[in-house]
Amino acid sequence: MAILHWSTVLLLIAAAAFALTRDEVAGRVARQWLLEGHRHTGLLVLLLAVLRIGLRLRHGRLPQAVHSRVIRIAAWLTHAALYLILLALPLVGWALSNAEGKPVTLFGAALPALVADDEDLADALLVWHQDIAWSLLALVLLHIGAALYHHFVRRDDVLRAMWPWRSR
Repeated sequence: MAILHWSTVLLLIAAAAFALTRDEVAGRVARQWLLEGHRHTGLLVLLLAVLRIGLRLRHGRLPQAVHSRVIRIAAWLTHAALYLILLALPLVGWALSNAEGKPVTLFGAALPALVADDEDLADALLVWHQDIAWSLLALVLLHIGAALYHHFVRRDDVLRAMWPWRSR
């Protein structure tokens, strides 16, 4: 599961880098290439999110250290929100592309349109996509803060359990 976690992290960083770099590039071809890179990484995040949720439902949650009920509920809500956003963000981006009249492909395979070409809907979806991205950033920062809290304050193995190369 740790490899899926870190693969998702790397894809999210790549998707953000493509999107943010695109705003700074003047060339049309380069901007289009960056947009396609953003779309592809976003769709890969969607695929990983579906896989991760499926595995989580099948195998249950990861073993947890003993915590208060409030901390367990907060952790569960944060993880649920992260999974929801990992599904919603790429789906809204996919719908946004469709609403802009742009076909969405993944490695050359055309994906079905989620919505029809609609300029007003595209404007609304762009705002949603950006707002969801900011929400994801806030949750990721909370997630990182909690991992660091566990490692440096509680001195438990929660952070070590997330590393893909952890010793058994």
